[in-house]
This record gives sequence, structure tokens and C-alpha cells, in this order.
Amino acid sequence: MKKKILLVIAACSWLTGIFAQDKQVTVSGSIQSDMMVAPEQDASIGTSEYDNKYFLTNTYANVNLQSKYIDAGARFELTQWPMPGFMDEHNDFKGWGLPNIWVKGKLKKADITLGNFYEQFGSGFILRSYEERTLGIDNSLLGAHVAVNPINGLTVKVLSGMQRNYWKLNHSLISGADVEFGLENYIQKWQENGTVLSLGASWVNKYEKADDIVMTNPTHKLNLPEYVNAFDGRVRFQKNGFSVLGEYAFKSQDPNALNNYIYGNGHAELLSLTYAGKGLSLLAQAKRSENMGFRSVRTEHPSSKSSYVNHLPAFTVDQTYALAALYPYATQTEGEWAYQASAAYKIKGRYAPKFKMNYSRVNGLSNSRGNVTDAGIAGTDGYKSTFFRNGDKYYQDLDFMYEQKVNKDLEFHAMYMYQSYNKDIIQKEGGMINSHIFVFEHKAKVNKKVTLRDELQYLHTAHESGDWLFGLLELSVAPYFMFTISDQIGRCEPTAGEYGDVKHYYNFSVTGNIKSHRIQLSYGRTRSGYNCNGGVCRYIPASKGLRISYNYNF
Repeated sequence: MKKKILLVIAACSWLTGIFAQDKQVTVSGSIQSDMMVAPEQDASIGTSEYDNKYFLTNTYANVNLQSKYIDAGARFELTQWPMPGFMDEHNDFKGWGLPNIWVKGKLKKADITLGNFYEQFGSGFILRSYEERTLGIDNSLLGAHVAVNPINGLTVKVLSGMQRNYWKLNHSLISGADVEFGLENYIQKWQENGTVLSLGASWVNKYEKADDIVMTNPTHKLNLPEYVNAFDGRVRFQKNGFSVLGEYAFKSQDPNALNNYIYGNGHAELLSLTYAGKGLSLLAQAKRSENMGFRSVRTEHPSSKSSYVNHLPAFTVDQTYALAALYPYATQTEGEWAYQASAAYKIKGRYAPKFKMNYSRVNGLSNSRGNVTDAGIAGTDGYKSTFFRNGDKYYQDLDFMYEQKVNKDLEFHAMYMYQSYNKDIIQKEGGMINSHIFVFEHKAKVNKKVTLRDELQYLHTAHESGDWLFGLLELSVAPYFMFTISDQIGRCEPTAGEYGDVKHYYNFSVTGNIKSHRIQLSYGRTRSGYNCNGGVCRYIPASKGLRISYNYNF
């Protein structure tokens, strides 16, 4: 880290000299700080102990400089006393400093980036480096990235770097290339009628020195490949509101902790169909993945969220309503079949209703002998699966939403959702949880500045902790203030066949906006559970106390 700080200081000095010569430099940035002051202990909801009993924070500050030929940026982070849910068993998330700094040179047909960068090839099956602060994920690459547009419609990307792993760098080297070509750029008739045909291909290589891993039953030493290669090909066609995407990815032998050190190849397939017309939108997609967990460190613990090179989308909706989000799905890297279909229809008319429907289902893989539920014996090729055969149900949801704007000042939303959640697979214990969820949301404008919004949610299940009720009331005074009060009511998990006492997870908050500043003060209880985004989840423990959230953009 000391070497990187010295590099940052030298780079900043060099950039200052360059930007000083350019009179058209734009400076922008942001500050985001989530804080918890004097977190309280509450045995009734099972709060955790913290290293710092007085102050917790996840704070980020970005500064970006833009000019005609050169862009640059840096990010400062303070996570020495992280917020609840961001601690891990090795305390790797804790720290402070400048983990992200970059400079980009902009030529006529090429961009060259040195430093930290993010990139995604295709759907992310073989490469996705990104930042998601709500999950504590930042797997940026430190190295070089070149993007070239040699001819119209053709984009070529080449990159190489070491992956960030919290406050250190993984010692493996990630390299890759991506090519995308839009054929419509050379067919005049297609340009006139809006036809698009895009072809793409990608390659990613991981170089990692072999580890001395000895298996005890039976006793043998693994011969681990130092090079792992992954390939991706895709085609996208679009015309008159209709679009189809097909993608295939392949990964060579990659024994690692995720797959119990088996030597089988990995692959993923995706087919997605969409349509958007007057008042109507449709989506149907399917994805199959097998042994596609791809990490820059083969020995990383399976439960860790760090060191992922790729991303496998979940094909389930990231719910925003509190009770609908209680049981979110986490992508299973061993393999799965995932299906999703959705439709939205808006009847003609200024205040006509809008209908939405979504169906998602995820199953495990299977072979002729039954379900594939684990990776297999270390040192072997692992499990064998039958391509079109589905295994056990991992997850399913079916939800209907109705939106109605009564007039310019009054609107409401209603949703019903049926959900099946295989807790044995997703959380390793707990059985199948089936639930019915009802949501009603109402919004009314009292006058030009004052808006009142309320939510009422109900979850019914005969499993786990039984029924739950959630209520929210929100008052907005534009453009400065918003006041919110909410409560989630239910019972703790049953003990000896009987449910525990009723719990109230109450919360009070006030939010203020002044120009580019936004600050929120809230006090209450947070229920333990999982925060998920795109199939990646982080466990958040129960907590209680005063929270402060501050955001500033300049």
C-alpha cells in the first residue's frame, strides 16, 4: 500500500502539470458517506458486537478531471470501522486510503487507460469488473486498458491487470480482448429501417502460480493449471422493437475452492427475446450455466464475495418492496437452469391503467441418475449433467402488478407475488419456503409541494417465522424535506414448535436536500437478512441505532 500511495503522489504531481497547461479542464466528483453513531445492543433482535462502539462508516470520495485529451480520477475510501454486514472473518474490508486512481489518454480513434479500470465483456459470463457499494464489491483491475475504433462499427478492447481484493491486489494476472462489430453500419437499407446486427467475441486469460494443495481422502497432490482461458461469442439482432440475443461462453479446466477442485470445463448459454411496441413490452429469456465460477484466486473461500472475474446474472427481479425482498435469490455457481418471462401493457388514455407480470424460475442441473447438488470429488472431472434435464427447484416467483393514475394528483400501485425459495440450496439449510405477498402503495399530491405516500405489505407463509406485516408513511415537502416512518412486524423463528414474541422493526427518518447536498438521519431497527443485486448477495446482521447518510455531487 505504501508503494501505491507514492505512485499516487507522483501521478498527481504529473497530472497537475499537464492539466495546468489546459485551460478547459472540468472538475467533478462526489462524496458518499453512510454512518452509524453509537450502535445499540438489542438482545431481542440479536444485534452484533462491533470493534468500534461509537462510530461506524463506509465513506467514499471521488474526484475526476476531464480535458480534451486527458481524463484522470482518484477515489478515497474510509472503511476502517465498516457498517453492519461489511465485516468479514479476515477483516479484509477494513482500511482507508486511495485504492483507485487512473488516467486516460484520448486519441482520435483510441482511448488508453492506465491505473484502475472497470470493464464488462458481453453479459459478463467471462469478465465483469465493477463496483457495487451496497454489497461491498469492487473488483477493479489495476493495469492497462486500450479501446480502439479502427473503422466505423468496429470496437476492439485489450486489457491486462491485477484484480483488487479489498485493500490488496491478487497476485494473478488477468488479460483479455474483446471485439464487437455492427454490420448495419455497412448496409444502407438496414440503417434506414432501424435494423441492427451486432457480432461479438471475447477472450480472457488468468495466470496464477500453482498452489501446493494436497487432498487427504484419498491422499494425492493436485496438478493445477497455471493458465485458465475463457471464451465468449454472442450475436444480437434488432428490428422494429424486436430484439434477440444469443450468447455462449466456455471456460477451460479451473480447479478451485468454489467447485471443490474438480477438472471439468465450464460453460454458459443464454437466449433472450424482447419486444417493445405501442403500450406493450415483452421479455422471455433462458440461461444455463455449469461450473462457471471464475475467480482470480483459486483458494478463495466459497462464501467470500471477492475475487470474482465474471458475473452470472440471476434472471430474477431485484425487488424493492421490503417483504418481497426478504428471500432474494443468489446465483449458484455449480450450475443452474434459469428462466424469466415478463410483460407490461399500458392501455391507451391519459389515466389508463398499466399491468405488469413477471415469472422467474431457477432449477438445478440433473443427470440420468438424479439431481446434481455438489461439484463432485476433488481431483476428478467432477459431476456430469444432461443438458436439457432440470433438477430440483431452487427458486420461483410469479408476480402481478397493477398501476393506476386516477388523476394528476392521485395514483396507486398494487402487487401480488407468489414465491418459492429453496433455503437448503441458497442458504444451506431451512427447507422450501412458500409465501404469498400482497403490496398496496398509494401516492397523493396535497398541493404543488406536498406529497403523501404510503405502503401496506403483507407476507403469508406457513414456513419459518410465519406471517409478516409492513407499513410505511412518507411525507415529501419539495424540494427540501422528506419524513418517513415505517414498521415491520412479525415473530422470531420458532423454537420447539412454538413461535417467539412479536418483533417490531421500526424506523424513523428525515431527509434534507440543499442544492447538491443530501443528508438523511434515521433511527430504528434493521432486521437481519440478505441484500442482493443481480444474483450476488451479502448477509446483513440485525442492527439498531442512529444512522446518517450524506451525499454530495459537484
